[in-house]
Amino acid sequence: MALYEHIFLARQDVSTQQVEALVDQFRQIIEQGGGKIAKVEPWGLKSLTYRIKKNRKAHFTLLNLDAPPAAVAEVERQERINEDVIRFLTVRVDELEEGPSAMMQKRDRDDRGERDGRPGGRFGDRDRGPRRDFGDRPRRDFGDRPRRDDGGDGDGGAE
Repeated sequence: MALYEHIFLARQDVSTQQVEALVDQFRQIIEQGGGKIAKVEPWGLKSLTYRIKKNRKAHFTLLNLDAPPAAVAEVERQERINEDVIRFLTVRVDELEEGPSAMMQKRDRDDRGERDGRPGGRFGDRDRGPRRDFGDRPRRDFGDRPRRDDGGDGDGGAE
């Protein structure tokens, strides 16, 4: 049998228990088709990047499937019919991931403080040393443009 990762998005006004009921419904379809669900990961209610069918948020759920293509096609057909499912995506994979997916792995925000052994946050919070004095810098020449030697009083060299 083929291995699939299947993600579906349920409407934001659906309760968590109703999402679990949808998963059970899809599990029955997969098992009747001769497959099995290896892992179910409810990712929870998340904000969408853009509105989908007037929804700003959705319940995300990942299913790792070991099922024949006909069973997966039946699940997708049921999801098209169901008004609570606003989007779904099925991807065939070579092997299923063991352990939590990337969405479920808790990122530790403290490890972002130091990069390459340097202390500080995003901009480094490091001492950059004293500022240079730009007074001794040579003046740039801009080619054929007339050079303004007015002495800095702003009147363009008029006497």
